[in-house]
Amino acid sequence: MNVNQSAPPVPPFGQPQPVYPGYHQSSYGGQPGSTAAPTPYGAYNGPVPGYQQTPPPGVSRAPASSGAPPTSTAQGPCGQTAYGQFGQGDVQNGPSSGVQMQRLPGSQPFASAPLAPVVSQPAVLQPYGPPPTSAQVTAQLAGMQISGAVAPAPPPSGLGYGSFGPARGPQSNYGSPYPGAATFGSQPGPPQPLPPKRLDPDAIPSPIQVIEDDRNNRGSEPFVTGLRGQVPPLVTTNFLVKDQGNASPRYIRCTSYNIPCTSDMAKQAQVPLAAVIKPLARLPPEEASPYVVDHGESGPLRCNRCKAYMCPFMQFVEGGRRFQCCFCSCINDVPPQYFQHLDHTGKRVDAYDRPELSLGSYEFLATVDYCKNNKFPVPPAFIFMIDVSYNAVRSGLVRLLCEELKSLLDFLPREGGAEESAIRVGFVTYNKVLHFYNVKSSLAQPQMMVVSDVGDMFVPLLDGFLVNVNESRAVITSLLDQIPEMFADTRETETVFAPVIQAGMEALKAAECAGKLFLFHTSLPIAEAPGKLKNRDDRKLINTDKEKTLFQPQSGAYQTLAKECVAQGCCVDLFLFPNQYVDVATLSVVPQLTGGSVYKYACFQVENDQERFLSDLRRDVQKVVGFDAVMRVRTSTGIRAVDFFGAFYMSNTTDVELAGLDGDKTVTVEFKHDDRLNEENGALLQCALLYTSCAGQRRLRIHNLALNCCTQLADLYRNCETDTLINYMAKFAYRGVLSSPVKTVRDTLITQCAQILACYRKNCASPSSAGQLILPECMKLLPVYLNCVLKSEVLQPGAEVTTDDRAYVRQLVTSMDVAETNVFFYPRLLPLTKSPIENTTEPPAVRASEERLSNGDIYLLENGLNLFLWVGASVQQGVVQSLFGVSSFSQITSGLSVLPVLDNLLSKKVRSLIDSLRAQRSRYMKLIVVKQEDKLEMLFKHFLVEDKSLSGGASYVDFLCHMHKEIRQLLS
Repeated sequence: MNVNQSAPPVPPFGQPQPVYPGYHQSSYGGQPGSTAAPTPYGAYNGPVPGYQQTPPPGVSRAPASSGAPPTSTAQGPCGQTAYGQFGQGDVQNGPSSGVQMQRLPGSQPFASAPLAPVVSQPAVLQPYGPPPTSAQVTAQLAGMQISGAVAPAPPPSGLGYGSFGPARGPQSNYGSPYPGAATFGSQPGPPQPLPPKRLDPDAIPSPIQVIEDDRNNRGSEPFVTGLRGQVPPLVTTNFLVKDQGNASPRYIRCTSYNIPCTSDMAKQAQVPLAAVIKPLARLPPEEASPYVVDHGESGPLRCNRCKAYMCPFMQFVEGGRRFQCCFCSCINDVPPQYFQHLDHTGKRVDAYDRPELSLGSYEFLATVDYCKNNKFPVPPAFIFMIDVSYNAVRSGLVRLLCEELKSLLDFLPREGGAEESAIRVGFVTYNKVLHFYNVKSSLAQPQMMVVSDVGDMFVPLLDGFLVNVNESRAVITSLLDQIPEMFADTRETETVFAPVIQAGMEALKAAECAGKLFLFHTSLPIAEAPGKLKNRDDRKLINTDKEKTLFQPQSGAYQTLAKECVAQGCCVDLFLFPNQYVDVATLSVVPQLTGGSVYKYACFQVENDQERFLSDLRRDVQKVVGFDAVMRVRTSTGIRAVDFFGAFYMSNTTDVELAGLDGDKTVTVEFKHDDRLNEENGALLQCALLYTSCAGQRRLRIHNLALNCCTQLADLYRNCETDTLINYMAKFAYRGVLSSPVKTVRDTLITQCAQILACYRKNCASPSSAGQLILPECMKLLPVYLNCVLKSEVLQPGAEVTTDDRAYVRQLVTSMDVAETNVFFYPRLLPLTKSPIENTTEPPAVRASEERLSNGDIYLLENGLNLFLWVGASVQQGVVQSLFGVSSFSQITSGLSVLPVLDNLLSKKVRSLIDSLRAQRSRYMKLIVVKQEDKLEMLFKHFLVEDKSLSGGASYVDFLCHMHKEIRQLLS
């Protein structure tokens, strides 16, 4: 929801809500509530399914704390959770497919408890639109007890409010309720008591509504970066950026664009001050890449004291002969060749001709002083290192990979309009020993050299190992044809791992260049060699103090190896094809510390996984990468960078070292105060990345951003960005599991969230009863998103989640950008059969909850890594025929991963939607077709994050109530 727009009307607040005598009130369990004591709210993560009745007198209640009491999940058949009073039949989706919770004309809200509205406070400070007034929604949170259904009151005129629309149907985006839903809102008649119901999910903040509002309000206008401290549109909104002096939000997003002037104020609010920086982010075609500025031999102009680079915020003085640094206030001389006169406003007359004086992002060509050993780099190299053990050969992986590489080598990254890529390539195969290949262009056939002493790794050849693809094409093609045949009858099952990386790094060192290793590996490296690992997978450690060891590497050898790789500019991308435990936590250390990526294809089968693997490989080989990079973030006086998260190595406290950095990776930086800031000057960040391009050119990429500073907490809360906040909190928590018990990490997150919201309630909200839950307008989704992080596989694993899965997700999230964490933690659920077939635009999403599924429809769910097509049991026969080419629901193959190509509108529409979703994500999402009531449905339901999870995670409604309890405890 955009904070500038006035919104639909809201029930009046601040007036007593009547309680109607004579209504049959029911307490939470659906029992008559006239004589029952108030029902205590189901403890957070506690036994909520089946909606418990009041405990008998004498039963003690769980103490209020931020921890999770032991879970007792009500199990139905096949280990399913019983979802409330709705069975698994047609009514399983609650009100959206059955009775709709709508207001009867003339009726007032009725309840058996004092009403406690959820309130979303206004947030103004934005360039357009009238400010909304604060929103209050009746959602009985008073005594943590939920009674009969809450129906909003008649809307008074002129009150704007957040995303919890009054008497809205089940969906924000559909005019009419689902087919078959009784719409009581339009039928006159005496008020009738509604069935017993928990807190109405439509009366609490909806992510879908917020996203939709922001798209409508901010998607049409370009986002112009000229003004200091502007909050950009949400990551889910498509918008154009015009750089007018501050870096685009595609490069930098902050948790708040208005930061407290003092550290005391920051401590009071507990809002982390952080920036998620994506220095090499890819831009849409309509936006220009950063200009490259060449200052010749003298190199870029910098401040003599703090070494900040020239930027639009520097002040020229003394007629342009000197400039004052905006970061440290040092006065510097302007070199004669850079001198220019000032206009009447004190600005240089050539300001708009120079990118570094007028834009937020630009690049400088670096001089030889910025290069290793004071000599310009040579172009980088790619080395393909292929596991040829029994598993890799038998699965068909080796043959598939060699076949693909023949054509893929034509698409290596190249600079600008270069005819061919400057990158050289080399090939190694390995099992227990390593095989190097000489593919020199003058040879008739490739030559193989075996290194069996893996304990003391060396590269047996220099000349002919790294070659230009076009010059050696015939020899390379011959090699790739021979590798699958050479190892076709192998019986070798054991592999080594660390010596392979060591060999690749030594080869780059010998060639005096940076580069990337592409490793294709299948099993736990148990062969006798440095870096040998043992199987230490132990599920019994989950929920114990030793659980953190599952995320830590087995030996320090890999950290040492990674450090050597970084020094050489050797980045490692790892493709894993495990059939069982491979210790991802240890194997991913080198990719993680060198700025590389890990891809995992469990139980790889060519027919099922070929498309996903080849798509990932093509994208990975073709993407633009900066090599041998160093990044530093400078800040103006008053704040400084204190903590960093991401895939990189740090040998000191300021320099982020990246052997490689691509356009998908982010570095997250946390700032703390070291002095007082003032409102007039604001705060400045400058991110400088020094790197070698794919063509071997040394460059500096600079991003600048100016933020506002405030003395009022309300200004801080008005200018926060929840998506970035969640990105930071997830990374903070995912690093925390390396050193603390998972329960401690979860409790820390809950406490911090409660403190942020309690501080707002205490210092910024208009006075109201303690029974109300009041959320800041731009943080109203903090509880729902935080609950998704708490329920994620890393912090709360289900029985089916492996140790390797958790380690894999943990390292993935560490370098995700804000758009990726947004959809990863709160997946998109798209109904496919609600909009007309002719309509080819993406259908509006619905909330990620089972209540939103109608068994007569088909839905797509995506989270950036997974893609599900859920088919309801009562879908029309025509739809089934059009989409699957079979005549009935029972004939659809469950687990199907490819839709048949059929010549009809619906089939084309769904397949093109799937293609467009895949194009938006950095990894290929494999499709899984899930039929309602099928065994695969349990996997699908794991992604319906607003519901209670099988692993004991709270539903959104329950967590919101728990959060409210935490806030009230802090306030009292």
